[in-house]
Amino acid sequence: MVSFAGYPLGGYAAFLLTGRVDGPGPALSGGLLTGAVLGAVQVWAMWEARPRPLSWILATAVGMMAGVAIGAALVDYRTDLGSLAVQGAVTGALVGMAQSVVLAPRLGAMALAWPPVLSGSLALGWAVTTAAGIDVDQQFTIFGSSGALVATLLTAVLPLALNRHHARGDAAAS
Repeated sequence: MVSFAGYPLGGYAAFLLTGRVDGPGPALSGGLLTGAVLGAVQVWAMWEARPRPLSWILATAVGMMAGVAIGAALVDYRTDLGSLAVQGAVTGALVGMAQSVVLAPRLGAMALAWPPVLSGSLALGWAVTTAAGIDVDQQFTIFGSSGALVATLLTAVLPLALNRHHARGDAAAS
């Protein structure tokens, strides 16, 4: 659950360094930075069962960069509830696709379920953040703590699956 901190940390770093997501440049650079921070925190939180750290961080960063850029442009950089849910769904799908490439060697076909899970989780994260009255009109790359808690709870199945596969590998090696 500590990985939830990667969302607000990455988003805040991107906001400080790249500003509002109000065009392609800030969306690309802000998404890349947000994804790199989020990926690093996630891989740290997964401990021994984690995927290859550099691969995970790169996949998360590239997926977030593409997702924020495409998702924000798709909704014309609007910040109403529906627009942010769409942006979150697009971002989650693209991050999920990139991460599923890293997960496939460990999880096999189960990795195919990751993009829709992450897509729904990020859409719901934005909905929760917006409903909580957070100042989303600042055009952040990602939601803050309220959305992060929801998204992290919804995606907690991944570390569990990785731990299960890690334990099976250890048992098979014995």
